[in-house]
Amino acid sequence: MEEKDKKIGLVSLVALSVTSVVGGGVFNLMSDVAKKSAVGPVIIALLISGLGMGMFVMCLNHLTVRYPELDAGIFSFAQKGFGNFVGFVSALGYWASIFLGNVALGCLAFSAVGYFFPVFGDGQNVYGVIGASIVLWVMHFVILRGSDFASKINGFITVAKMVPLIIFIITMIIAFKYSMFTADFWGTVTGNFQWGDVLSQVRGAMVSVVWVFVGVEGAVVYSSRAKSKKIVAKAVVLSFAIITSIYMLSTVLSFAVMSQGQLAKLDKPAMAGVMESVVGPWGGILISIGVIISAIGAWFACTMFSGEILYQISKEHIFPKVFAHTNKYGAPSYALLLSDGLVQFFFFSLLVNKSAYNLMALLASSTMLVPYFFVSLSYCKLNLQEKKINWGHVVLGVLTTCYMGLVLYMSGFNYLFLTTLLFTPGILVYIWARKENKLRVFNKPEAVGAILLAICGVLCVFFIATGTINVATM
Repeated sequence: MEEKDKKIGLVSLVALSVTSVVGGGVFNLMSDVAKKSAVGPVIIALLISGLGMGMFVMCLNHLTVRYPELDAGIFSFAQKGFGNFVGFVSALGYWASIFLGNVALGCLAFSAVGYFFPVFGDGQNVYGVIGASIVLWVMHFVILRGSDFASKINGFITVAKMVPLIIFIITMIIAFKYSMFTADFWGTVTGNFQWGDVLSQVRGAMVSVVWVFVGVEGAVVYSSRAKSKKIVAKAVVLSFAIITSIYMLSTVLSFAVMSQGQLAKLDKPAMAGVMESVVGPWGGILISIGVIISAIGAWFACTMFSGEILYQISKEHIFPKVFAHTNKYGAPSYALLLSDGLVQFFFFSLLVNKSAYNLMALLASSTMLVPYFFVSLSYCKLNLQEKKINWGHVVLGVLTTCYMGLVLYMSGFNYLFLTTLLFTPGILVYIWARKENKLRVFNKPEAVGAILLAICGVLCVFFIATGTINVATM
């Protein structure tokens, strides 16, 4: 007799979102932003990024409540607004972001383990890859026991990873030095607010800050397995509030115990250096343990997401239907196997290219921005199609779309082109899925979009071959 997967509650959904977003980035964010910005511009950058993602969360909240039948993930909203092919591209970008991010998280986890066991080095040697591979397949078989069982495991991980972060934030509040915090608040020559200098620093900080919010919509991925759509909407908002608070407090408070110059020079994970400067060596050990738990926790949650995404889009007939198969626990076994198989393949790339970690992390972020942009644009369109237009919602959609467009622009030419290289082979997969379900493949606008995407993919190969885009130095 087939055992059906149990529904996921509010706490588990929040834990999934928080764990997937609060990975390794938070532990080095204070150093990353300090390399380019003083604390004043950093606060502005965090507020802008928080506001931008907050607007996106509001859009998702409205869409989730308004269209309860759309439970295939956030890409189903893009599909609702612009059709099957845009939905597929959004889903493919989302999925690619997740499994590429898992490669980076596996590397980061064993880099942190290397703090205690030097044999693992920076996570990109043979021992690091072997260790990451073992953990990957342990996760794989745990998740095959079903999303309810896996989400309970994830809940324990969330609690374990939050403890060092909470201790760090409390320690920073106690050790807060007002004179240190205000010494060079704006980072300008005169010490006063100067629009040009401050704006330049804000831009520099946003390049680092914007990526740490990626994945805040995680609860929506599991909307079909949630107890209700109201729970999903609440989970998205609550997760965002928790994540934003963690980033704001841990980053900004660090400038009150160390100067910008000191923070900029810290080794990874920078949070360990900040904590050690206040309480001594045990603080560095505590944070290093936190990095390991946090990276593995985010990796576990994102591994769950990767299989679920393929499963949901297969049910929508925009991915081959074989990946809609589930085992007796309701877990998407074939979809999970493909996702983790690709992660394993890219683990081996860590042995060949030492810059592979940074490339995977940045590609994961830029590919995620594609579905974010299309969902925001779809929100605008769907609101304008209502019989009674809510202009407040339209304005929200326009602002969110502009923000996502700005972030895409900030990601840079090279990464945008590399994402098309990932999307172009997907066109063949889409054609396969539509034909096997005996459905129309493209309408005219979709055909034009597919051709343009394929051209960009070919150009990307040309740019790589001629050295215009140098993957080895990215």
